[in-house]
Amino acid sequence: MNHTLWTVFNVIILLVVVPVLVALLNYVLGALERIRGAADDALAGGVAVIGELQTTPGLLEKTDQTISEVANGAVRYAGSVAKLLG
Repeated sequence: MNHTLWTVFNVIILLVVVPVLVALLNYVLGALERIRGAADDALAGGVAVIGELQTTPGLLEKTDQTISEVANGAVRYAGSVAKLLG
């Protein structure tokens, strides 16, 4: 009797549990492949952004210079307006 129960149990495992586990594993591996693809795309985008950011220090320097020139002009303008309204 005990031997028959083990045989039935083994058949149930082979016919039910193993296919379910294989299906779940296939689902998880598919999700992992999609995640890997998205991570590769993110890495490629990050590398592209790094290439674009190499000019940032020069652009910031130019921006600082422009702000300084605008500030000097604004001070001169404000001084002239103050003399006119005086």
